[in-house]
Amino acid sequence: MTTSAMISLLLVLTASCFVVDGFTVNYRRHQRKSRADAHIENFDRRAVPLAFIASSLSVTALSSPALAEPQELRALGTTAPPPEGETPFSTLPSGVRTKDFKDGSGETVSVGSTVSIQCSGRLLNLNGVAFYNTKNNNVDGFGPTPLTFKMGSGVALPGLEEGIVGMKKGSIRRIIVPSELGYSSFPGLEPKPTNTIDQKALDSVVMNPRRDATLLFDVKLEKLK
Repeated sequence: MTTSAMISLLLVLTASCFVVDGFTVNYRRHQRKSRADAHIENFDRRAVPLAFIASSLSVTALSSPALAEPQELRALGTTAPPPEGETPFSTLPSGVRTKDFKDGSGETVSVGSTVSIQCSGRLLNLNGVAFYNTKNNNVDGFGPTPLTFKMGSGVALPGLEEGIVGMKKGSIRRIIVPSELGYSSFPGLEPKPTNTIDQKALDSVVMNPRRDATLLFDVKLEKLK
């Protein structure tokens, strides 16, 4: 074989290698692209049912009876009659509303009385989120310590005091306090939240002038003197 023939053969073989290598590279690129497309397609297929499941769970959660607003709160501020067999709220001249759940016995609370109460407080603007409960006030580990104060001494919220007037030992009463007789006008008075989370919940309403700071208290009178 002549020198020129050998050179021609080498050129042909080299060109063939480039073609083969180019085909190999392109083929590998095609494989990678196909796998990537397959991943995207599989992700899309998974995403659709997951999104559907998430939306279904959201709808279920919103419609769950467990999250439904309490009947007492739904009827608040309406003129609709209470459910059959239930006592309606009584409204005081100040706007405080009360409803008795259990009668007590003995003397009645008046201005100047010293009372000890078990009490829970909720925020109506936040669908009844609790911000206070004497059950959380268990300092010595022997049970919840009642909230004790003298009526008219300026220790407790005026609206709460008004609602307590007339209660007897052992009685249980629900008291709705308008914002002007609550923390909006009298910050720092009892009942005070016993932990940071409850305080933040209360502040989120009281410190926001666009929110209604109406309060709901459930009170049991333990002691009176």
